[in-house]
Amino acid sequence: MAEITNQKERIQQLEAKAVELRKSTIEMIGKLGVGHIGGCLSICDVLSALYFDVMKIDPSNKDWQERDRFILSKGHGGPALYAALAHRGYFDIQLLDTLNRSNTNLPSHCDKILTPGVDMTAGSLAQGFSAAIGMALGAKIDKNPCRIFTLIGDGESQEGQIWEAAMLAGSQQLDNVIAFVDYNKMQIDGYTQEVNGLEPLDLKWKAFGWHVQVIDGHDIQQILDSIERADDEKGRPSMIILNTIKGKGAYFAEGLVGSHNMPVTEEMWKKAVAMLDEGEVI
Repeated sequence: MAEITNQKERIQQLEAKAVELRKSTIEMIGKLGVGHIGGCLSICDVLSALYFDVMKIDPSNKDWQERDRFILSKGHGGPALYAALAHRGYFDIQLLDTLNRSNTNLPSHCDKILTPGVDMTAGSLAQGFSAAIGMALGAKIDKNPCRIFTLIGDGESQEGQIWEAAMLAGSQQLDNVIAFVDYNKMQIDGYTQEVNGLEPLDLKWKAFGWHVQVIDGHDIQQILDSIERADDEKGRPSMIILNTIKGKGAYFAEGLVGSHNMPVTEEMWKKAVAMLDEGEVI
């Protein structure tokens, strides 16, 4: 009974942390007045699971060679990652208010040189994923026990470079890679199925030699269970397809194509944060 209670508490704590990440993300983009809020809010649950439970990391030793790496290939999700890094202790939470401002260390897209805790610069879609596969191959050569976690977007999955890297990872049996697709089914130009459909997405990854799981990307328990299964998989990389909702948790953005990059007023962000505080959404 104690184990069940502890597991329940673990999930509740991670769910609460995901809410905190959403609040911080909404606030920092709201204070700036505009940003990629849709694709940031859809990944807060997986970031909570990774940074506050799964990943072997040490904010006081950022260059630890055996640490797990996380590469956010859809770099426009940077604000959500910054929220996770700040709450995890990589830098002062107050710095979130400098998002994308003059001389900031928190540009709208992730920058390894500028931001403590960012493992790879991203922005040009698909390049981060290729870098992640290169890191995984290098770790195998060096016999480094680290794991490489990486997250791509569904619109990003239309890039050919994604599939070149996927083919290499499968052929080299890189079982130190655990990747995620933020499958919110929307991109800047519309619905992914209308722009350039990805289905059957799971079978595509399987064809490239990957172990594939499809889960609810907002369910912490499912996220943790899928990562555990991926860890147990030997001889091939793992892809976890996260069925998510764009703009999850913000009343003005949730489920809207237009939330890819949108203006956010002070009234909007303050109301959204208040609703999260009161448990009216999520």
